[in-house]
Amino acid sequence: MTAGTPQDGGTGEEHGPGGAPVGGRPVRLLRRAAGLLRLTSLRLRLVVVFALVALTAAVSASGIAYWLNRNTVLDRTQNAALKDFRKSLEDNARTLPLRPRCAELQDAARQMAAGPQNYTVLLIGVDREGKECAATTDKDLLTLAVVPQSLRNAVDQARPVDENNHAAHHLYWQRKEVGDVPYLVAGAKVIGGGPTGYMMKSLATERQDLTSLGWSLGIATALALVGSALLAQAAATTVLRPVQRLGHAARQLGEGRLDTRLRVTGTDELADLSRTFNRTAERLQQRVEELSGREAASRRFVADMSHELRTPLTAITAVTEVLEEEADSLDPMIAPAVQLVVSETRRLNDLVENLMEVTRFDAGTARLVLDDVDVADQVTACIDARAWLDAVELDADRGTVARLDPRRLDVILANLIGNALKHGGSPVRVSVRTEPAEGAPEEAGAAAGSPAGAAAGGELVIRVRDHGPGIPEEVLPHVFDRFYKASASRPRSEGSGLGLSIAQENAHIHGGRISAANDPEGGAVFTLRLPRDASRLADGDGPAAGGERSGDEGTEGRR
Repeated sequence: MTAGTPQDGGTGEEHGPGGAPVGGRPVRLLRRAAGLLRLTSLRLRLVVVFALVALTAAVSASGIAYWLNRNTVLDRTQNAALKDFRKSLEDNARTLPLRPRCAELQDAARQMAAGPQNYTVLLIGVDREGKECAATTDKDLLTLAVVPQSLRNAVDQARPVDENNHAAHHLYWQRKEVGDVPYLVAGAKVIGGGPTGYMMKSLATERQDLTSLGWSLGIATALALVGSALLAQAAATTVLRPVQRLGHAARQLGEGRLDTRLRVTGTDELADLSRTFNRTAERLQQRVEELSGREAASRRFVADMSHELRTPLTAITAVTEVLEEEADSLDPMIAPAVQLVVSETRRLNDLVENLMEVTRFDAGTARLVLDDVDVADQVTACIDARAWLDAVELDADRGTVARLDPRRLDVILANLIGNALKHGGSPVRVSVRTEPAEGAPEEAGAAAGSPAGAAAGGELVIRVRDHGPGIPEEVLPHVFDRFYKASASRPRSEGSGLGLSIAQENAHIHGGRISAANDPEGGAVFTLRLPRDASRLADGDGPAAGGERSGDEGTEGRR
């Protein structure tokens, strides 16, 4: 049988200080018992199937054995008693006159009952005066009224004598219970004239023997059932232990431990399954390492390219600034070209900055630099810095303090509001609210502007709504994808298609998220949810993810 075990030594047990298992042996036993009692447990199903098969076989064998023994015991006792009764009736009938007296019948009945079979005898005859006489050895047990009428009718009936029937009368018998005691009742008529004899033999001894046999077979059946359950448990353990180890190894593989392997022994089907798992894990590890290498090379390429582009861009930007200042003195034929160079240079500069920011996120080097921020003031500063005051309506109460990275919050707001202004419709409305965190009651905020206010529980919810045509339903799932542009007819635009993606990444690094939807009254709504205190996500020793602002203010994010 397969003995597959994860080679990394993982046991799946929880350990406390000092390496001691949490809960100890009682907890493990309870967990194991709970696993055995699960109705969906394969182990329980195997035990139940084994037990049912064993129970069916044992009950069938016991039933057949009981039936065969019962018939053998009863037939042996019955045949011996009937044979003795027939012979004794014939022997005693010869010594009796044709019309015997009652005393003679009584003596003959006593002689017949004194035999080794120990049965009670009833003789019925007609004396010389024509009166019927009944002689019995036990008046309390055997009388003519006790004999079943069907048996009496059969004994009295005379059948025609032919080649198949050599006698007019035969010996008949049947079983009957008297006072919960089984008896064998038989009767016969003496051929050629003479008394009619009946006998009654107790079968209590045979019933007791059969009852003992039944109990013995029942105990044997119970023992067989217990044995089959133990065998089923052993078989299930033998079969399921490799399966459990395989499941544990699969969970480790799913958690990212790609070096997990099973130790394989044997040549059965479970061993083949373990070998297949090892081959699959090895190929998966190779594939993941290959893809990780390609991804790392791609990130390095983008980072290096962005870094290398910054040097010539700096010189080009300086030149374009000079050209822009001299635009009024340029030839009217040249001025449009100069304006195009200026705008495209700015766009390229923004693209490079965005690519560098994306590279930081992909490389995992982006860090939070937290501070207590008055959210209303932050939104106002973002709008004022970009001259959007006339196009944006702000609905925010001052004093709502959150502990966030102000630079990254500014990047998020700039992208969301700029996107709404470019692709939606004025006015753009920005609302700021606080809501209790999921699964937690709403807490009372501290004084505005205080650090305790930033540390208050709950979520910060910022909604940016425009009054444009909204976002097409087929576009909604892709608005945060990198370089996604909904309109193929506008391949060139002021945005790069990275703004909303960068905004989402900045929300994620805070432990928040951004969602996009269409308002029932028209226009698109972007909802930003951030924790009011992101301290648990910040790395105090790590560097900030660049000091310069990066953001695609008004990126081509959705339409």
